[in-house]
Amino acid sequence: MKNSGKREQKQNLFCILPNGRIFCKRVAIIFAVALCLVLTDKAHAQRALPGMRGLELRGGMVDGFHSSDNRNELGYYFGVAMTTYGKNANKWVFGAEYLNRYYPYKDGRIPVAQFTGEGGYYYKFLSDGSKTFFFSIGASALAGYETVNWGDKLLYDGSTIRNKDGFLYGGAITLEVEAYLTDKVILLLTGRERVLWGGSSGKFHTQFGVGLKFMIN
Repeated sequence: MKNSGKREQKQNLFCILPNGRIFCKRVAIIFAVALCLVLTDKAHAQRALPGMRGLELRGGMVDGFHSSDNRNELGYYFGVAMTTYGKNANKWVFGAEYLNRYYPYKDGRIPVAQFTGEGGYYYKFLSDGSKTFFFSIGASALAGYETVNWGDKLLYDGSTIRNKDGFLYGGAITLEVEAYLTDKVILLLTGRERVLWGGSSGKFHTQFGVGLKFMIN
């Protein structure tokens, strides 16, 4: 009986080992998850820091949404910009943009193109705790050049365009959402109202667009 009691104690002692291994595995998993969360927080903390720079590629629609009904009034734009972050995820933006807007004329349409440079400051007014989404509003100074029908004044029906090409100046107000896909790639959603003088296609143009920003440092 004594020997059997000792065997039972040994078996009980050995029975602790599997449970102990399971316990150790659980601790290891919990520790790994906690470590990932810490590293993730540190990675997120590295976003939109002062001095960081990003290269933007963007494009979208002008003065409405495209459809078969307004094809003759189609408008689009695309551009490139360099972003430099300051304090509190605010940023300076310098870039160039091409905008093309069509105007119906009889059975055809007349293109009006604008080439502009931008210098602006964007203020971040909202972001989430994980630093995944940033909401900013920006004010920019714009200057450039507008050309009507690419400088060709004579139309296909013999009519002459009286609108002249000219230099543009003015500004823009932009509402922008940044969504981090990774720490180096950011999705941009923008809405912008441009106000420019010097052209013949109207002072106001509304833009809706998307873009990608690639962080370069």
